[in-house]
Amino acid sequence: MNNLHIYCDQLDFSAVESAFEGEYLSDAPLAAEIVFVSAEEIKELNAKHRGKDAVTDVLSFPSLDGIRCKKILKKNFPFDIGEDGEIFIGSIAICEDRAKEQAEEYGHSYNRELHYLIVHGLCHLLGYDHIEEADKKEMREKEERILGKMGITRED
Repeated sequence: MNNLHIYCDQLDFSAVESAFEGEYLSDAPLAAEIVFVSAEEIKELNAKHRGKDAVTDVLSFPSLDGIRCKKILKKNFPFDIGEDGEIFIGSIAICEDRAKEQAEEYGHSYNRELHYLIVHGLCHLLGYDHIEEADKKEMREKEERILGKMGITRED
């Protein structure tokens, strides 16, 4: 079963939800939350949770450990299941101002940058990371594959 539900008050992420089909295994739908925050708010979160006193683009707050490349089973996460039966995998904070700046810096659209940050954050919630070079390569390939499913390329 592959169903991902993204909860966000501001935008519809159905294309992202669909693009994650087949990218993980689970016996229940998964749920994630996305919030958009100001530069000051993300700076505070970055300082509090990562010890970095700087504005960043995206922060991920996974609620499950050890799930990368493993089947996510309800029985293993009984306290992370919501009333609707979804397994909550975590929250993502995105700084729109920083995303807009980066889109300009990298010479692509805000749409591409925003979707990249969302996919990047969701990959973190699913246990992927980019600290080690091999892990970074695996995560980047997954991100590009998911963005490709949405028709979003580096040229956008």
